[in-house]
Amino acid sequence: MNKSELIQALSSQFEGNKKHAQHALESVIDTITRQVAKGEKVAITGFGAFEKAVRPARMVRNPRTGERKRAKKTAVPKFRAGAEFKAVVAGDKKLPAVAAAASPTKKTATKSTAKKSAAKKSTAKKSSPAKKTAKKSTAKKTAKKSTAKKSTAKKASAKKTATKSSPAKKSTAKKTSAKKASAKKTAAKKSTAKKTAKKS
Repeated sequence: MNKSELIQALSSQFEGNKKHAQHALESVIDTITRQVAKGEKVAITGFGAFEKAVRPARMVRNPRTGERKRAKKTAVPKFRAGAEFKAVVAGDKKLPAVAAAASPTKKTATKSTAKKSAAKKSTAKKSSPAKKTAKKSTAKKTAKKSTAKKSTAKKASAKKTATKSSPAKKSTAKKTSAKKASAKKTAAKKSTAKKTAKKS
């Protein structure tokens, strides 16, 4: 299995996302390489340990020519397999079935959406009393307006009735004055009739 095949196999752990799998693999390799080059030991429990081994200067022989020459002091990486890794390779232990794990980016995305929804709910709760008070104030304003309209309507109706009643009063006054005048005329006629009767 080469690197690309390993990335392909790892992508199943990242819901088929090869970029995340490649980034994870390269990050692990880079970290181990840097730490071992510094002389640190990187031990992964159950898998193994990576460390730096120093080889002193010694005499070596070229297998082709058989010539012997002196090799310089060198440092080489060394890997020692862990007990669990050895047991699995030997067949003494079986690994559990691989389950596709959820990607961390999606988990963080769901967390952020949950936080946003909580923030929206809190703002809605905060704004709801303000809306209620606004509704109450508008209801009071409309009630005041309606009472003002009713009072003005009552005043207008009172004025109308006053104007209607005033001509009626005038007409009745005119009628009474006309009756008095007619009564005076009839009285005058009677008196003249009496005077003419006396003369005759």
